[in-house]
Amino acid sequence: MSDPGSASGLPLEGLRVVEFTHMVMGPAVGAILVELGADVVKVEPVGGDATRKLLGSGAGYFSMYNRNKKSICLDLKHPRGLEVARRMATHADVVIENFRTGAMDRLGLGYEALADLNPRLIYCSEKGFLAGPYEHRTALDEVAQMMGGLAYMTGPPGRPLRAGSSVIDVTGGMFGVIGILAALEQRHRTGRGQKVSSSLFETTVYLVGQHMAQKAVTGEAARPMPVRISAWAIYDVFETADGEQVFVGVVSDSLWEKFCKAFGLAELAASEEFRTNSQRVLARDTLLPQVRDLFKRYTKAELVEKLERTGLPFAPIGRPEDMFEDPHLLASGGLGDVTLPDGRETRLPLLPVELGGNRPSRGGALPRPGEHTLEVLRALGYSGTEIDALTAGRAVGGEA
Repeated sequence: MSDPGSASGLPLEGLRVVEFTHMVMGPAVGAILVELGADVVKVEPVGGDATRKLLGSGAGYFSMYNRNKKSICLDLKHPRGLEVARRMATHADVVIENFRTGAMDRLGLGYEALADLNPRLIYCSEKGFLAGPYEHRTALDEVAQMMGGLAYMTGPPGRPLRAGSSVIDVTGGMFGVIGILAALEQRHRTGRGQKVSSSLFETTVYLVGQHMAQKAVTGEAARPMPVRISAWAIYDVFETADGEQVFVGVVSDSLWEKFCKAFGLAELAASEEFRTNSQRVLARDTLLPQVRDLFKRYTKAELVEKLERTGLPFAPIGRPEDMFEDPHLLASGGLGDVTLPDGRETRLPLLPVELGGNRPSRGGALPRPGEHTLEVLRALGYSGTEIDALTAGRAVGGEA
């Protein structure tokens, strides 16, 4: 995209979004909206969002969730900086924030204060908890996973384990987008905006709802995934002759027949002991060792080639770094070119949807801190003299 946040013909083109966010959950909301065509302006502190400087597992947060946004640096503790923020909200369709409960209210940037200035405003708060006894607690993705049962279900018994990505932050952001889109549709009918909230804890509970339902239906609590009783006998990770791993699932009787035919297992196919899925599950301890021995005769490449022809669900065990060169992603446009703030080029995942058979985005650039401060201030109607005064007083920063 030549102009950050703008893409002709996209469904959210013309939607003006102001984002007071950091880390992952809040930025994920804006990241989705900007790929759908919205004009998203990220408000950063003077000097830039601290998320830009995270190390280790946080080093990719900013790059993944802030492409194509515009950046303005404001000192929200400075009266003139707050004035700019309020003016931005007055001209916005959507405001997004993910700071601690009460922080935006104390700044005079809470929903009620901004809705008085802009009754059409849709205000999205991304929080740790929705309203209730926990709402004033500080939460993180990992906190929610531990509290909500996901870590318990992911690790082996007695060893709760968080999922291998910020799955709750991102999914909570997705629920925020769903709420925003619903509020936009309602605004078309009523002319008024509203406050939308989504949260880490409730998002986690929604994701483990299937295990809650299992308890309700069967009367038995779900066991952690590593020791669960699978619904299918062959539904596991198998080692190959060259020390690699491949997941294979045989999830129906018709697939069982295909599996046996593909691998020349006439005797197993004819066995009454393995005729139905339920019988195979009950005989899993007998069946699985035979399948493990079978797959270990093939290299990973040989097994994948054979499975490709069967229609069976299968997956080589991939690592995140493998996705940069994944042939499907490269051929289908699943990765977009991204320019990092230091000028280096890379490829990162695009929004995983197609609209009219096309990806809504093709990559983009990450903004430098305050890169669009001058542009945003001019669009808000500030004169050159006023901008000079804001800059001199350090109410704004960046490249203004």
